[in-house]
Amino acid sequence: MLIDVQNERDDREVPLQKVGIKDLRYPIHVLDRDNRIQHTTGTVNLFVNLPHHFKGTHMSRFIEVFHQHRERLSMPHFLDMLEEIRVSLDAARAFGELSFPFFIEKRAPVSGQSSMLALDCAFEGMVSDKTCEGGCRRFYVSVAVPVQTVCPCSKAISEYGAHNQRGIVRVKLQLGPFFWIEDLVSLIEGCASSAVFSLLKRDDEKYVTEAAYDNPKFVEDLVRDVILAIPRLGSFPWYSVEAENFESIHNHSAFAYAEGGTL
Repeated sequence: MLIDVQNERDDREVPLQKVGIKDLRYPIHVLDRDNRIQHTTGTVNLFVNLPHHFKGTHMSRFIEVFHQHRERLSMPHFLDMLEEIRVSLDAARAFGELSFPFFIEKRAPVSGQSSMLALDCAFEGMVSDKTCEGGCRRFYVSVAVPVQTVCPCSKAISEYGAHNQRGIVRVKLQLGPFFWIEDLVSLIEGCASSAVFSLLKRDDEKYVTEAAYDNPKFVEDLVRDVILAIPRLGSFPWYSVEAENFESIHNHSAFAYAEGGTL
C-alpha cells in the first residue's frame, strides 16, 4: 500500500484559503445560441480551501472531476462541477475560473460577407457548504467585446472629420436569469459608435465609417449606455462595465468604469 502524504497531519496551524491547480489548458464545450454547442479551448484554475490540520490536497481529483464535466460547462453545470470537487476533497469551499475564446459569426453590413470574430470570455464560480459564513453559490460571466468609437469633441471642433479608435468593453455579470453570450455581445455593440468586423469589403468600410461618424461616443457615454441597456437581458444581482479606448491621437488609453444591479 502506497503512503498518502497529503492526508498526514500538519501541526503549523496555518489554514490555506486556496490550494489547487492553475493554467490547465483543456478542450471544452460551451453553449452556442445558433449551433447549440461550441468546441473551444479553456484555461482553468480550480481551488479548494485547506484547513490547518491537513498537510495537502489531492491535485489529481481536480482533473478527474473537470474531465468528466468538460463537455457540459454551461453556467449552472459549472457550479455543479465545483460542488463535486468540494465534496470529493472534503473542503468547505471550492473556486473555479475558466477563460476561453468564444467565436461569433458576423456578416458585413453591406456585402454580407461572413467572418468569425473571437471574443475573450470567462466563467468564475464559488460554492461553499452550510457551515461557511454566508454559505452560497456564486457565478459570474464576463466577456470582452471589441468596438469602435468616434470622439464627439474631435467631431465638433474639426473641419475635416474626427478621430476614431478601436476599444474594448468588458462586462462582468453575476448570474441571475439565463442569457446567451451572443445577445450580450449584440447589446454592447449597439451602444458603441459601431461594431468591428474581421472582414469588410470597400462598401462595408464606407458604411461602417460613416455610420460611426454619425454616432460619436465618449468612453463615458459608452459605459453609461451599456449600464442602462443590460437590464433588457434580465434582472441581475450585480454587474460591472468598463471601457478602454486605445486612443489614436493620444499616447494613452481612455477608460471608464461603473457598476449596476439589483443588490
